[in-house]
Amino acid sequence: MNAKKNGNKELPKHTISIYVANKPGVLMRVAQVFARRGFNIDSLVVSESQDSRFSRMTIVSTGDAETLEQIIKQVSKLVDVLHAKDHSGEDVIEREYALFKVETPTEKRTEVLQIVEHFKGQTLDFGEDYLLIGISGATEKIDASFELFKKYGILEVVRSGKMLMARGREET
Repeated sequence: MNAKKNGNKELPKHTISIYVANKPGVLMRVAQVFARRGFNIDSLVVSESQDSRFSRMTIVSTGDAETLEQIIKQVSKLVDVLHAKDHSGEDVIEREYALFKVETPTEKRTEVLQIVEHFKGQTLDFGEDYLLIGISGATEKIDASFELFKKYGILEVVRSGKMLMARGREET
């Protein structure tokens, strides 16, 4: 589990899934609960579920477990929230997607393409001095590719945020 430091104390990252009614204003109300408790949302993905009347939110936030437990209880009480759950430490499938625009002068292009191949990425666009690359996988994989691309010069990066689904027949 990734963590951020707060003074001398390491604060763990938590991945929360929230199943909500697909209505205007729900995201704002959920985000306000986090803000009132002083929790920053590090990553947020919202998408329609298999039933278009509902959406799934996946939120990554950093902080202590006790406060997060209170946030989940408060979020669960919101009218349009069906359920909320912290998946930290659970056996789930997590994925993230990132787009990297990397500086690639002709003499460095082969090196960058080898990195793309290693991470099973895709070249989505290219010009004389850049490549636009897409990579999907666990957060650690995206972070590792980011570190390698920095050596060449990252012109731009966009990350999707973490998505997750519980393994097996267990509901996320």
